[in-house]
Amino acid sequence: MKDYLLDLIQHTYGLGVVELVKIEGSDTETKVAAYAEDKSVIVTGTFKNPIDGFQGTFGMPNLSKLKTILSFDDYDDQAIINVTRNDDGVASAIHFETKTGDFVNDYRLMSKVVVEDKVKTVTFKGASWDVEFEPTVAGVMRLKKQASANSEELNFKTKTDNGDLKIYFGDPSTHSGNFVFQPDVSGNLSKAWNWPVKVFLAIMDLPGDKVVRFSDAGAAEITVDSGIANYRYLLPAQAK
Repeated sequence: MKDYLLDLIQHTYGLGVVELVKIEGSDTETKVAAYAEDKSVIVTGTFKNPIDGFQGTFGMPNLSKLKTILSFDDYDDQAIINVTRNDDGVASAIHFETKTGDFVNDYRLMSKVVVEDKVKTVTFKGASWDVEFEPTVAGVMRLKKQASANSEELNFKTKTDNGDLKIYFGDPSTHSGNFVFQPDVSGNLSKAWNWPVKVFLAIMDLPGDKVVRFSDAGAAEITVDSGIANYRYLLPAQAK
């Protein structure tokens, strides 16, 4: 259980813009949904194996508290970590207890009615992905350097140029910078859409195998295979 929770926290709360996650679970599947308050990113995910006790729909709020509890070394491999339920069988809390029962925490879950109001299902009709690639360490490092040099910019732009995917910061009339993020891509991006720097970099820093997709229609998608779950991050283009 602890490994699943740590993976979930890292790939949602770890973005720095998500504080509430909705869980939809059954005996065969555990699904995750969340999004940033400013709608800069929509997160969905499916665990490769269903999580025991995560049946039904409920919310996981105040993820900073859950992260703190999970950081306690008291909850080692012998600790008891399980989902407690109320008299109606609805998941109500995640219970943490040391083997000897001398250190206990209960992390309260959010009811189905409340979480479905706060994390509404977002229907994405799909997009034609014009550019798709696996980001390189060198490309991400270049992005971090340019983000540092242009720290006043909240967004960056993407366009293809002679077969390379380039990222642009700023405006030539003031300070600006650009670089080749991914060479030799197939496909074409002609519209300079804006993408959130902070969120994009946070996703790039997540552990797991990544695939990045851009659409000239104004959407970007990053998928991350953490080994425990498959996560999908949808980024709508941002207004300048």
